[in-house]
Amino acid sequence: MDGAEIILRIKNKFPEFAAISVTRKYPDEVCIKIDPAIFKSTCLVLHKILPSPVMMLFALDQRAESGMFAINCVFVDFKNRQWVIVSMDIPLENPGFESLAKSIYSASLFEREIREMFGIEPKGNPDLRRLNLHDEVCPQGNFPLRKDFQKIQPGNLAEYKFARVEGEGIFEVPVGPVHAGIIGPGHFRFSAAGEPIINLESRLGFTHRGVEKLLEGKSWAQAIELSECVAGDSAFSHSIAFTQALEKIFGLTVDIQTNYTRAVCLELERMYNHANDIGGMATDVGFSFPAAFASVIKEAILQLNERISGSRYLKKVNRLGTTAVSWDENKKKHLLDSLKKIKRDFNELVDILNFSVSFMDRLDAAGVLRKKTAQDLGIVGLAARASGIPTDLRKYFPGVYKEAKFKMAIQESGDVLARYRIRISEFEESCRLIEELAGKIVDQENKIELKFKEGSGLGYAEGWRGPVLYWVKLGADGLIQRCKIVDPSFHNWQGLSYAVLGNIIPDFPLCNKSFDLSYPGNDL
Repeated sequence: MDGAEIILRIKNKFPEFAAISVTRKYPDEVCIKIDPAIFKSTCLVLHKILPSPVMMLFALDQRAESGMFAINCVFVDFKNRQWVIVSMDIPLENPGFESLAKSIYSASLFEREIREMFGIEPKGNPDLRRLNLHDEVCPQGNFPLRKDFQKIQPGNLAEYKFARVEGEGIFEVPVGPVHAGIIGPGHFRFSAAGEPIINLESRLGFTHRGVEKLLEGKSWAQAIELSECVAGDSAFSHSIAFTQALEKIFGLTVDIQTNYTRAVCLELERMYNHANDIGGMATDVGFSFPAAFASVIKEAILQLNERISGSRYLKKVNRLGTTAVSWDENKKKHLLDSLKKIKRDFNELVDILNFSVSFMDRLDAAGVLRKKTAQDLGIVGLAARASGIPTDLRKYFPGVYKEAKFKMAIQESGDVLARYRIRISEFEESCRLIEELAGKIVDQENKIELKFKEGSGLGYAEGWRGPVLYWVKLGADGLIQRCKIVDPSFHNWQGLSYAVLGNIIPDFPLCNKSFDLSYPGNDL
């Protein structure tokens, strides 16, 4: 479906629609610029006809170029393997736009982020509390992503207003933000009637580092290193999404051998995290031996990563148009031999867990996230697939995954057991994919000719949690003017709040681990 067909379908639903311009910058991107008066109507139509949640919604400070702000809203069209970007300009006087949040929940957090970082008002959004600039430490009126921002200005501080559930027999239990472990900081406020949880409100942002502001003015080489630090357990998927955005802007064609290597690394990252999460689930039900066994498997994969790339967490592997990994027959043999042992150990781990009646009973019917709820919230990645939503960038934007005949894992029940089974299926599929792709890899020297130019582009990768997205805008000087990052955790934290309803508070750690969302990936 090209841009003209998208416009025709919008007009069928919304006759008064009129685009200012429609461009296809890249084969997988359609950009529609519209008048602000029809921004909401256009987004509602695209949400239904594609169908797609809001995958990204972000602002740009273009006052120096056009005297205005701008808003971009990104949808994914899986059927036609493309991204649809709707954009509009925002005048400086009382900057604002009509909120999407009441009709498309997946836009809600993005709108709150735009308001706190740019001071652009999402008119009609029912929840305007700040996400990262906590009221207790940052006065209102500071907008860090505006170009003229220098430092936090003093002002009146305030208290965060939690949603309260009141009534006879309702107890409120606050947990965090500091936890008894090495996980990141997050505040969880449970409302319980007796034992069952009837409401969970999460407050994050405690590890906000201003990543998007840090990237402004950086060269692409500096920014690649920064992208690997956004979420440490997803270093490779973040760096590949970022480098792909740059490669689109520069018009680089990436050779097939580079894509084979990138896919192998992406699957190794998926494997060590899935093994870690399965061990975490075992820990949270008090099953210590398989938890320790899972740690051994994770360590074996990390050592394999270091052997083939020089980094346990696959950092400094991605380069523009290529990778830093060189292959020879000994290295490929080590990869395949290690994989055989890892598979054997993983199968033994799964047998131990599956034959434990008490373990399986704890997972079954716990933390249910129903398909309709997941769709309404805009849940993505592994959590969505466990609730019966067939979404995986490796299937719809396949690249070398098509050669390897990638098979997407799917479950229907949406509970902890479903998320556990998705991890097992994906671990096994990752092993198969690596074996398939490793047989195609030949060592070769890649010579990249870079022709720097200004522009913007969207890069993406299916990380182990879900889609990692980077929208990058470069200036004529080759420096980053704006970089918007979306980790799948940003979409999925609200899914956890719904999944725990009706469960008891002691089951929260298990439910939480079954999602295993990133605090720093969310707190950009």
